[in-house]
Amino acid sequence: MKTVRLTAAQATVRYLANQMNGEGETFIAGVWAIFGHGNVAALGEALYGIREELQTFRGQNEQTMAHAAIAYAKQLRRRRTMAVTSSIGPGALNMVTAAGVAHVNRLPVLFLPGDVFANRGPDPVLQQIEDFGDGTVSVNDCFRPVSRYFDRITRPEQLLTALPRAMRLMTDPAECGPVTLSFCQDVQAEAYDYPESFFARKVWGVRRPEPDAAEFEAAVAVLKGAKNPVIVAGGGVHFSGATETLKTFAEQHKIPVVETQAGKSVLAWDHPLNFGAVGVTGTECANIVSEKADLVFGVGTRFQDFTTGSWGLFRNPSRKILALNVQPYDSHKHDAIPLVADAKIGLERLSTALGSHVFGAPDAAIKDGWFAKADAVTAAPKDSNALPTDMQVIGAVQRASRDNTVVMCAAGTMPGELHQLWKAKLPLSYHMEYGFSCMGYEIAGGLGIKMAEPERDVIVMLGDGSYMMANSELATAVAMGKKITVVITDNRGYGCINRLQMGTGGAEFNNLYAHTNVHPIAIDFAAHAAAMGAKAHKVTTVAELEAALEAARSASETTVIVIDTDPYPTPGAGGFWWDVAVPEVSDRSQVNDARARYEAALKERS
Repeated sequence: MKTVRLTAAQATVRYLANQMNGEGETFIAGVWAIFGHGNVAALGEALYGIREELQTFRGQNEQTMAHAAIAYAKQLRRRRTMAVTSSIGPGALNMVTAAGVAHVNRLPVLFLPGDVFANRGPDPVLQQIEDFGDGTVSVNDCFRPVSRYFDRITRPEQLLTALPRAMRLMTDPAECGPVTLSFCQDVQAEAYDYPESFFARKVWGVRRPEPDAAEFEAAVAVLKGAKNPVIVAGGGVHFSGATETLKTFAEQHKIPVVETQAGKSVLAWDHPLNFGAVGVTGTECANIVSEKADLVFGVGTRFQDFTTGSWGLFRNPSRKILALNVQPYDSHKHDAIPLVADAKIGLERLSTALGSHVFGAPDAAIKDGWFAKADAVTAAPKDSNALPTDMQVIGAVQRASRDNTVVMCAAGTMPGELHQLWKAKLPLSYHMEYGFSCMGYEIAGGLGIKMAEPERDVIVMLGDGSYMMANSELATAVAMGKKITVVITDNRGYGCINRLQMGTGGAEFNNLYAHTNVHPIAIDFAAHAAAMGAKAHKVTTVAELEAALEAARSASETTVIVIDTDPYPTPGAGGFWWDVAVPEVSDRSQVNDARARYEAALKERS
């Protein structure tokens, strides 16, 4: 057996550079790195040696550079991803939140945090925590609950099993998620005689599981027995590449489609069978169809509580759930009839079995009625002196967008209103991280999308709260020449949670800046963005916003546009109840009234 002597770090990067996807591209498209004493000497040197084959990118924060990698993987439907490395201690811990984002959203990313010395020579090394009762613990154990696969590399030969296991999991459609290889820093530098065959090019295709015969028979029976089914389309439709298959299935059998946050854009917004967003942030028409459905047919959805209205939305007393999902865990939720299979294959097989069976599509008038209301709240304001609403900002961005535009967001007010109001034309033109709803994902995520699809016009929408959480990758986008457009709606605090606080009877407290600080605060976001190299504008009206968006399209650099908005208005239509517990006991009448409403809602939905 021929061998090659390499350090463990060199072996890792050489192996990763030779793992291919089915399209002939490297599955690991690059490595995000912030170096410290725990990874610079060995892994840093190894990455330098392979820089022509495997690019290294420098972020500003370990969490946000991981967000960029995650968004990259999501936009490419999990066909490629990136690795992310940090030093030990705080650098590693910064990535744990991002690991949670990837875990919840079922997205592949490889974390390579440095770890303490396996030989325990310099015990404790700089930044090492010490567990008084367990000598094997390091901060990297925090990755365990948010990793699909976790391994601690304490000997160089362990890579011979750990790296293939990592690749298997990241390319498995059912198990897909983040992998953490906690890499002891002394082991990174140790040499070993690896088999040359370990570094041979390997192709990892996309597995498409066929349905089980018994499950399939049950699924066909329940579909044929339904009178008013509805398809709940989730992110799995995108990941499977099944958007056209779903469209054909819905058209052939005349079944309405409603979209989750992750599933939005599986059908064009104006397709006659697309009734729009479902659930808590749903459209009126989608929720009307869902309430009446006697069969809820979930395709690639994990039935998160925003989708189901905390399981109060699907009200038909004879309602059944059929769940087509590649992951058995999701397919069996809430006593659903499971159909464990790839979404594309499952829909194709079901369509063949249904033959000419057609269901009655809902009245299109309810969809027309909803969009008339949506168009009204997103129209340009008549009073140019009033603070714009977030809905009016969305309308301006919508009017400025093109077919190649990707609008993206993650947390705060925008996710709900974009889910309801945004008119997505093409698949993957809407990118929302709403599984973890992680504030600070937005700008880094926008960069990741642009890296994945450089030809796309990427518009990042976020509030001032999310911008303050994490904005530093704006400088990275500028430095890398990756042009994105960032629209910041400044409502001077956490407007979304402030409204939720008020809706549950709470006093306005600790959310808007006006209710938090002794001294008033006014942040010049445009000046801040300009200081990081972006072209920045502060606009005061929706008309000025539209002009700035038009200028941004022809600009060659990243543009940031800031506009003040009113923190209180909501669309006033659509949406559904969400289970947010209200205190049983309070000395405030507003809370007691909210508790009474809450208990009535619980009783209605029981």
